[in-house]
Amino acid sequence: MGDTPAFTLGIEEEYLLVDLETFDLAKAPDALMAACAEKLSSQVSPEFLQCQIEVGTGICATIDEARTDLKRLRRTVADCAARFGLAPIAVSCHPFADWKDQSHTDKDRYNQLARDLGGVVERMLICGAHCHVGLPDPETRTDLMRQFTYFLPHLLAFSTSSPFWQGRDTGLASYRLTVFDNLPRTGLPPEFTSFGEFRRTVDLLVELGMIEDSSKIWWDLRPSANFPTLETRICDVSPRLEDQLSLSALIQCLTRMLMRLRSSNQRWRVYDRFLINENRWRALRYGVSEGLIDYGRGAVVPLPELAEELIELTAEDAEALGCVDEVQRLRVLATETSADRQRKVYAGTRAAGGSHDAAMRSVVEHLIDEYHADL
Repeated sequence: MGDTPAFTLGIEEEYLLVDLETFDLAKAPDALMAACAEKLSSQVSPEFLQCQIEVGTGICATIDEARTDLKRLRRTVADCAARFGLAPIAVSCHPFADWKDQSHTDKDRYNQLARDLGGVVERMLICGAHCHVGLPDPETRTDLMRQFTYFLPHLLAFSTSSPFWQGRDTGLASYRLTVFDNLPRTGLPPEFTSFGEFRRTVDLLVELGMIEDSSKIWWDLRPSANFPTLETRICDVSPRLEDQLSLSALIQCLTRMLMRLRSSNQRWRVYDRFLINENRWRALRYGVSEGLIDYGRGAVVPLPELAEELIELTAEDAEALGCVDEVQRLRVLATETSADRQRKVYAGTRAAGGSHDAAMRSVVEHLIDEYHADL
């Protein structure tokens, strides 16, 4: 491929903290955050709500390196939380907690968000996972962003982990996005034809005092505000570590695949955002159960079939990047996501005679187990 980037990886995850006795949300004590910071330094930070905690890997050359770092981060947060009778869960919505009972973290950035966004931000009891892929050239980041957008609904479908909200089944696989989409500057990214066009758009909002920088732009995919990366933000956070690594490996491989096409003077077709949004809705609503539209074929295609196509499409890239096993794990994600497993746990408890509240608690217990499973 000639003079190409290394496609380095960085993964950010947000967790919810739950009480080990009640399984309800709990505020992170200052001492817990201090204990995490002592071991993880800048790789851990508070999030908007006091019941949340965020971690971020270093710059990883391979998925194996990302696994080592993310496992260390997850394990450390779990060990520190356990000292306070708490446990982290890597899930995009707590099954039964009420957003009205939560408080936001007292930091300048979050206080400003509360002032700027009013009642909309109060409902942000959601967690996501972000994957950065290193692309040093800004024009390349912008060009690949236009093409990569096609695959965002696929990634969402594979990652869905938020079927419950405030103690009820929403009928959606990713309720998180319905909450997040109420914020401004969210959703699919616009079609910029150059990095200069992107910069001029951002700079206009900065000059008008609407935002201080592009970190306040929360599209599903964006050029990172702080790093020379393309940042994929559409995914629900995955309870299982290996599921998160599979998604990150796919993101890394798709980026390399598009770069490979570019180096051969080829491109992935850029479809109208209206059409991609239809797939985004299908992923949000159904997860992997109902298929996505293949616009080239003009047909709805089941996710297991689409997973096989993605594995084949990125086979050369997975081999080059050393993540063949992780990409092939898509076959597992294409048949059942966390959203499906959570519903099974709930239904199992109810079938055994448990109350609705007991079934909700059993879902949280299941999520705690999944968090710890690969550690």
